[in-house]
Amino acid sequence: MTYKMGLNLVKNYSCNFSLPKRNKKIIKFIIIHYTGMKKESDAIKRLCNLKSKVSANYFIKNNGQILTLVPDLYESWHAGISNWKSFKLLNKYSIGIEISNPGHSHGYKNFNPKQITSVKKLLGFLIKKYKINYKNVLGHSDIAPNRKKDPGEKFPWIDLGKSQLCHWHKLSLTELRKYRKIRLSEKEKIKFFVCLYKVGYKKITGLSIKKNNIYLTKAFQRRFRQDLVDGKIDMECFLIAKSLLK
Repeated sequence: MTYKMGLNLVKNYSCNFSLPKRNKKIIKFIIIHYTGMKKESDAIKRLCNLKSKVSANYFIKNNGQILTLVPDLYESWHAGISNWKSFKLLNKYSIGIEISNPGHSHGYKNFNPKQITSVKKLLGFLIKKYKINYKNVLGHSDIAPNRKKDPGEKFPWIDLGKSQLCHWHKLSLTELRKYRKIRLSEKEKIKFFVCLYKVGYKKITGLSIKKNNIYLTKAFQRRFRQDLVDGKIDMECFLIAKSLLK
């Protein structure tokens, strides 16, 4: 799919960013968030308030309008403590996109089609401009699974995947459903997590193996098995995880 600029960006600069300017070659990731606040206006104010110490490079409003909060070549403060593959503290290597949505704590809702249209246009533009691997378009929950749920199971990753704007599997959802809740052997469970680590998920330091596995499984499910996020591994999850490595 070909994307042209046509983004109608509106400047609404935040003072929350790091100096100096970074080289565009260091930008390897795009991280997608939801705001998790009841009011859109309050979310914008918070991202621009020096005391909050949070920001993002872009903000997508309910009406689909895209605000530029921090120019791309400056590091915005959106990822926090985060890990993916060999990368830590991903602010340095990423562009953050915040999407207006109340989130799980305030009546999580479907994303507006206008928002998703803007997400696609923006991702297409950024991926091309910075030569970002589409597999490095991630959710906040992917890089901080024990802390974050956003953008959550209602974010249309499958739609973006079909447009090669993020990583997605090529398996039939109808066929996969047949394997739901089929138990795995202990060896298969181990292989499932090996797959997750190869995809890019990281072990969470300071947690028991049980808690680590539940957090990672839920993060994986929010991305790739969105209609059932229960933290339990089954054959459906295993088949999806294996397919992501092909």
